[in-house]
Amino acid sequence: MADPAMLRTLRFQTEATWPQESRLLARYALPAGARLLDVGCGSGEFVRRLAGAFPGAESITGVDVLPEMLRAAEALCGATAGSGAAGAVGAAPRPQLVFEEGDATGLRFPDAHFDFLALRHLTQLLPDPAAVLAECRRVLRPGGWLHVVSEDYGMLHFPPRDGVDPDRLWHMDVVEHTRHTGTDARIGRRTLPMLRAQGFEHVSIQYLVLDTERVPREVLAGIIESWRDGYAAVLAQSSGTPLPEVRALFDAALGTLRDPEGYAVWQLPVVAGRKPGAAS
Repeated sequence: MADPAMLRTLRFQTEATWPQESRLLARYALPAGARLLDVGCGSGEFVRRLAGAFPGAESITGVDVLPEMLRAAEALCGATAGSGAAGAVGAAPRPQLVFEEGDATGLRFPDAHFDFLALRHLTQLLPDPAAVLAECRRVLRPGGWLHVVSEDYGMLHFPPRDGVDPDRLWHMDVVEHTRHTGTDARIGRRTLPMLRAQGFEHVSIQYLVLDTERVPREVLAGIIESWRDGYAAVLAQSSGTPLPEVRALFDAALGTLRDPEGYAVWQLPVVAGRKPGAAS
């Protein structure tokens, strides 16, 4: 996750998702002075956009387990870990931005502390996602919202190209890789019932449709190219598929994205739930 290709991945993923995802954020109707938390904040791309979407928030905290990601987030957002991003005298109020190192399975925050919590592009990396969802519920205030972007590699669909079927990569090799790591490449389809099992109410699922009709082709290609550069060798090792073949699968996907007549789609689940109780 600390590979430089991951920074590119996070940038391109947020560029791809934000136009659709930002419209979903309005449904949470957060109060003035709300506290927001982004668990697994990575390079801070989403925190920066949250600050623009909720200028009346009191604070937005980004937590990540990797110091390298936090340094990138601080540089992007102009904040220093453990302190807020102060505005100029006379400037319009804006949320305090705080970045700190932390583990999603044991957040340092007290119970019922946040009005909103984002968990994005992380569930597929977690050996025990239910434990993390329980921890998210703990730190949410009654009436607070959990927003989960939960990847599912069975929801990537690319056509064969020049005799190479890139869907083999998502539907077989990535699944085999996550079997080795004790994680779940298809967690997206399991996330909604998991939130219900944790006692969230008003649970819903929406889909971000990241396809060649809605997202600029070079943004989608940036995601796939970053995945190739960061993960091809790892996937080859865990799946047993020779590295040249893995790279050819990625390159076939890239060929479709860069072909003006090609079509491909990634359906990305966004699962939301509200912690029971009156909003404070």
